[in-house]
Amino acid sequence: MYKIIRSLFFLMSAEKAHYTTMFIFKYISKLPFVYNMFQFEDNPTKIDGITFKNPIGLAAGFDKDGKFLNELYTLNFGFVEIGTVTPKPQSGNPKPRLFRLKKDRALLNRMGFNNQGLKALKNRLKTFRKKERDCSMKIGVNIGKNKTTPNENAVDDYVKCYVGLYELADFFIVNVSSPNTPNLRELQNKDELLKILNALISIRSNQETWKPLYLKIAPDLNTSQLDEIISLQKKISFEGIVATNTTIDRTLLKNSNHKIVSELGNGGISGHILLDTSNQIVKHIREKSDMTIIGVGGIEDEASAKSKLEAGANLLEIYTGFVYSGPGLIKRIGRLK
Repeated sequence: MYKIIRSLFFLMSAEKAHYTTMFIFKYISKLPFVYNMFQFEDNPTKIDGITFKNPIGLAAGFDKDGKFLNELYTLNFGFVEIGTVTPKPQSGNPKPRLFRLKKDRALLNRMGFNNQGLKALKNRLKTFRKKERDCSMKIGVNIGKNKTTPNENAVDDYVKCYVGLYELADFFIVNVSSPNTPNLRELQNKDELLKILNALISIRSNQETWKPLYLKIAPDLNTSQLDEIISLQKKISFEGIVATNTTIDRTLLKNSNHKIVSELGNGGISGHILLDTSNQIVKHIREKSDMTIIGVGGIEDEASAKSKLEAGANLLEIYTGFVYSGPGLIKRIGRLK
């Protein structure tokens, strides 16, 4: 059934299909039987003081502005990662900026942190929290910097988002790994990370409530860069890593026409092609650390989800697999131990 629905939406551009699908589901989800379709027995996982009803989350980028929290709650995600949010609204990169690479069951995006900004997200989160006071779906907020903010001032943007949303999120993710904001990945070097993470941890130490803090990394880091981040985590004790973001390595595409992909332009690639690379990074981190790992990249069925858990991930996130495999994927993998 989902394949038929997907084929219809795939007639639209990828970005238009995304918003159209969620707009339609916003109304369908209000039907009394829809909620029950996606329910399954809780598979609780306790990590960093938070009990997740199941270990399956939605990766950042799907709901940048917290517009679909009610619908994602209906789908029975254990948690969602909203954002990336920046202090000021920004339109992102010119359209078209999201493309399907169907032969590889992949997506290419160069969205560029398009979002309505800190104030808009704060208002939506306040409204949702008032309506769903006992929501069992945990909410992580992915924070970033505005494109116009130079890297030397990046810490200020992360601090603004962190402080502004601290009371409304269950946990935070620092995004320094998107390939679609110029020079952002330079913030993955040790000195820049130390500056950003130390500032956030210092703020947290003065809060009444403690919230976990994670770092989202690129799959394109080399071993020495990865080891630096592992060493940094042991030094300043942020809770863990989201591994991984999208890749700029197009050699992973095995079935797509490389000339056509090149003509689509720059962007990060996600999908099943990223599974092995992401799993190797998860495995490397796990061999050297007991930190929390949120594994994302290439999950589209039970086997790929299980492989990431076996590599050492504590929690899982989906995005591209959710697009290609449909919402039933949450139930299929949400019961894995």
